[in-house]
Amino acid sequence: MFFKLITEWIRSPFDSARLFNNFARQDFFSQFTASIGGIFWLFLTPIVNIIIYAFVFGYVFQIRALPEFGETQFVIFMMIGYLPWFAFAEAMSKSPGLLLEKAPLITKVMFPVQLLPIVGTVVPYLTHIIGFGLLLVYLAIQGYFSILWLLLPIIFFLQFLFTMGLVAILSAFCVFLRDLQQLVALLVTIWFFLTPIIYPISIIESETVRDFFLLNPMHSFVSLYRDIILLETFSMINFQIIIPTALFSYFLGGWLFMRIKHAFGDVL
Repeated sequence: MFFKLITEWIRSPFDSARLFNNFARQDFFSQFTASIGGIFWLFLTPIVNIIIYAFVFGYVFQIRALPEFGETQFVIFMMIGYLPWFAFAEAMSKSPGLLLEKAPLITKVMFPVQLLPIVGTVVPYLTHIIGFGLLLVYLAIQGYFSILWLLLPIIFFLQFLFTMGLVAILSAFCVFLRDLQQLVALLVTIWFFLTPIIYPISIIESETVRDFFLLNPMHSFVSLYRDIILLETFSMINFQIIIPTALFSYFLGGWLFMRIKHAFGDVL
């Protein structure tokens, strides 16, 4: 039963490719419906957030990048971690409402409902990979490019799998526990500040406390991005953390969603 559900979860976007593409296209372009700015908002929102964080932490609190990053500007140090995080955070924030918003469709039409958390993860990542890609182009022009950059798509894909598993779990649970909508928004904010995105982890003096950051998978993802791009190094410890974590999240989320999806119609 376990392997059957997992196989169905993995094959869903391929077996229902046409429906998946329609859902993804509709979800992507719905962001710009009745919007004057349109796609412009995709770039403006992260840019404004980056400016605010860079001003507060880089100028007001005078936080600088780690000494080993040399002359790297704080805003670049922050953007390398913030842009991948933004994709993760948006997918997580939208996950509680994925099934609730499609309740009329779920209760009236027979279709592979597992496509919804997949689409709910794909669209934010496709949206924000544009900004991350532009940043990488800029850094390559500035001379940061190295052969290790070929590992970035692998790391980004593992982060995508990690996120998809969590989105599947949260979207499924929220059908039965509606309070999760408020709780997830709070947890994403807390998670953001517990991940060294807007501050270098070196400001934490206790080595024991710094070791606890290894329990946060997003810390390992962010660290890998910075190590590869800015230091041209590769941390096997962080890589060994994200592989099992991403796969465990993806398979657990998929299995759990497939296991309880038949009860959605009765509750919605």
